[in-house]
Amino acid sequence: MSIFGKLSFKDQAFKLRENAILDAATSVLGTKGYDLMTMDDVAGAVGISKPSLYKHFKSKEDLVGEALIRLIDGAVDFLAQLDNTLSPKGKLAALLEWALRVRLDGGLPFLPSTSAHVRDMLMRNLKYVTRVLKLNGQIEKLVLAAQKNGELDAALPSDVILFSYYARTCDPAVEYLQRFSKMSNEDIVRHMLQVAFDGFHPAS
Repeated sequence: MSIFGKLSFKDQAFKLRENAILDAATSVLGTKGYDLMTMDDVAGAVGISKPSLYKHFKSKEDLVGEALIRLIDGAVDFLAQLDNTLSPKGKLAALLEWALRVRLDGGLPFLPSTSAHVRDMLMRNLKYVTRVLKLNGQIEKLVLAAQKNGELDAALPSDVILFSYYARTCDPAVEYLQRFSKMSNEDIVRHMLQVAFDGFHPAS
């Protein structure tokens, strides 16, 4: 039974509106960024009043935090559903592919901003920090396992691989290719995965 099957009609409507708000916030964040985004923007995108929006989220910080928590939860759920026969590198590639497709569909990257203000805001959100630490631990284990079995260069510090991997999830090349090249999203994903794991060397 889904979560909605356990809720009253009123609660279901509230939850559906909350998801619509998070979708709108994600879209506005993707186009305007955190600093320029306003609660009026989000309310207008959903088609509700600002007081109605504040019934769900008490501040912009709260709203953005929940949008990013939803993204991290999606990544954790995706990892949990992967075939256990996949190698560590295969799982890393699958997760990166998922993250790239999320972005190409208008979603957010794992690392939402280089802004110190946004970083500080997120670090004050205990719920967000807890989720990020969980995802980071899972990805770090995959990196170490891939190094141990020879899929990734064991001579590289694992942190270099780990943070380079995160950087690939928010590489601006994705948006540039989508906007200015004639490539399909499928081709963009395929080429970005090749660059992430094989660099610019010819495919073997």
